[in-house]
Amino acid sequence: MLSGARSYAKPRNSGNACYPRTPMPMPSARDPSLRPCPHRGPSRAHRSVPALAVASFLVACSGAAPDALSFPDGWAYGTGEPPATAANGMVVTTDAHASDIGVDVLRAGGNAVDAAVAVQFALAVVNPEAGNIGGGGFMVLRTAGNEVAAIDFREKAPLAATRDMYLDADGNLTDKSVVGHLAAGVPGTVSGMWEAHQRYGSVAWTDLVQPAVTLAEGFEVGERFLNSLSPTMVASLAAFPASAAQFLPRDGQPPAVGDTLRQTDLAETLRRIRDEGPDGFYRGETADLIVAEMERGRGIITHEDLAAYRAAWRDPITFGYRGHTVISMPPSSSGGATMAAMANILARYDLATMPWHGPDMIHLYAEAWKRAYADRNHYLADPDFVEMPLERMTSPEYAAERASTISTTVATPSTAVGPGMEDSAEGENTTHFSIVDREGNAVSVTTTINSWYGSKVTVSGAGFVLNNEMDDFAAKPGTPNQFGLVQGENNAVGPGKRMLSAMTPSIVLGPDGGLRMVTGTPGGATIITTVFQTISNVVDYGMGVVQAVNAPRVHHQHLPDQIYYERGGLDPATVAALEAMGHTLVERSDVSGDVQAILLEDGVLTAWSDPRRGGAARGY
Repeated sequence: MLSGARSYAKPRNSGNACYPRTPMPMPSARDPSLRPCPHRGPSRAHRSVPALAVASFLVACSGAAPDALSFPDGWAYGTGEPPATAANGMVVTTDAHASDIGVDVLRAGGNAVDAAVAVQFALAVVNPEAGNIGGGGFMVLRTAGNEVAAIDFREKAPLAATRDMYLDADGNLTDKSVVGHLAAGVPGTVSGMWEAHQRYGSVAWTDLVQPAVTLAEGFEVGERFLNSLSPTMVASLAAFPASAAQFLPRDGQPPAVGDTLRQTDLAETLRRIRDEGPDGFYRGETADLIVAEMERGRGIITHEDLAAYRAAWRDPITFGYRGHTVISMPPSSSGGATMAAMANILARYDLATMPWHGPDMIHLYAEAWKRAYADRNHYLADPDFVEMPLERMTSPEYAAERASTISTTVATPSTAVGPGMEDSAEGENTTHFSIVDREGNAVSVTTTINSWYGSKVTVSGAGFVLNNEMDDFAAKPGTPNQFGLVQGENNAVGPGKRMLSAMTPSIVLGPDGGLRMVTGTPGGATIITTVFQTISNVVDYGMGVVQAVNAPRVHHQHLPDQIYYERGGLDPATVAALEAMGHTLVERSDVSGDVQAILLEDGVLTAWSDPRRGGAARGY
């Protein structure tokens, strides 16, 4: 059984290295003794994802990727490390515990969606700063039979939300959309995982949630967990007693590396979800605890909000890029449409003839991104509330119009770049994981509670952190949010409305229509440009998965009118050349993103977990 068969005190290894390991015994997905999880209402039969057999069983590490491209001197991450490789299935996440659990599901016969459900709940335990049951996210999937689907489990504004709820008496923004109980939207994660499992799952729900229960009973703390608990974060969490009790167990300070963190309230909540499905979260004891927490902190989420929440199935955004097909998330995520807009503009230029990360390439990136983000910030919102010109925004014809305003030698000021279709009919601490199973099914999931530890509020007695996604609305249209995004009226606060996101879980097909890549990242406003750069690194510059993920990144989001680059990511000559074109450049003190990517090369699954924050790729 999945439940409790292996201790999760410490992963055998961390990072991307391949290694032999003894799998956790699990029931076969085809075992007739498996049953759907208990839930209220009629049972729905599980449907296995279409099969595509792949031979072989052993994991092997390949040799170093060819070092055809050089990164700037002093750049922290290399080009020559060997990726994790596998013949049958691959899971790459931000944590070794979660990756181990996911690959155990695959090894025992579960499919990519089964593994995604198990990974999501595991990350809620071991990456509580981002992995969650108190937030939401998006899933994009493609079956081996070429069926594509997307699940929108983004949080919703409570029914009592109002347009100006975050403004003071003088009409100025307060911090109530960022910190505290009013910052929380109605969580969607549990509903999203349930919907995915009901349609595509093949392993019993109970067996997929149980590993997270085991982790919550106690896991060994590692460096990544502690890196999320800076002195500033400790002070923020200390303001909320339940958060301090859960995450600051050493007399108000974080646990030490090697300590066992026990989250007993969270374990009980996960048991209710395990045994009752979504009713174990949106109704009953967990719902009572959430509403009680709201009442203590003058929040507005009610039993009615929780009972009414449903994840939504959407049609993915699909677009072509240099013979490849990219499948990504539609609104209420802005990721797919915005990436399509920038890709269509850049497809008009032969990037491969330009030096990688040279001034000509980065100039065109910035110019395309300004235009794509200007449209994103103005037009995109919850599709259940707002009509959007998606077809035109993602069309090559519109890209030609936008590209016609780009000079190849001079930067266009952002003040001169507005939305282009007038009168036409995320948090930094998000998390992403990518999965491919032995049948060829692929799942890309990005999920978040917005900024690190979300609202900083832990639900007393339930053991999980609530999101602060309400800040992703335009709390005051035309005013920057915490990520500097200046958004329009379409994304204003409204009751029952989903706030716009930048999350961009994506799947890439090769020119032959076969699976090529699964990728995504956290990173707030930088998510879309980070995902695009990872794809472009492969498609335009022929990079392998290690190079594509490790490469330095740049970013522009229209406003403020600046090209951001990672510390040491551009050489001084490139910076000077871009400044001579009229660009303003800002070197970031932090990194951009945390990509978890899988790349299919010559029939072999290769994978890499971004070393910027650390994670693990596991395959078999």
